[in-house]
Amino acid sequence: MVREDTFDHAHQYLSGLTDEELQMRFWHLTEEIVEPLVELARTHTSPSIERSVLMRMGIDTPTCVAVVAECETRGLLGHGAGHVVLVCMQAWDVDAPTAARKLAAGNGWETVDAKWGSTR
Repeated sequence: MVREDTFDHAHQYLSGLTDEELQMRFWHLTEEIVEPLVELARTHTSPSIERSVLMRMGIDTPTCVAVVAECETRGLLGHGAGHVVLVCMQAWDVDAPTAARKLAAGNGWETVDAKWGSTR
């Protein structure tokens, strides 16, 4: 099977674009490609995936378990436990382990509720 060479056709089309137009096209196509991946990740996460994300943020296992369990209880897994911790890190100006420990202790969830609304 011989693959049709489409380089000349694509080159003709793209050669007429300015650098700004090429950059806009690149980001548009990138967004188009990534959009289904983001949706898939949003709808197909699990507690084990979310714990893994938190561990890669430098958070210890018991804290990961507690934060993910609370995220699951509150219906926030679709937003990502890492995203929950990130929002708190930024709001409190602390690192990931500190924010996660605070959440695991049951504190600071009002910050999360302010971002996504209370689900309790």
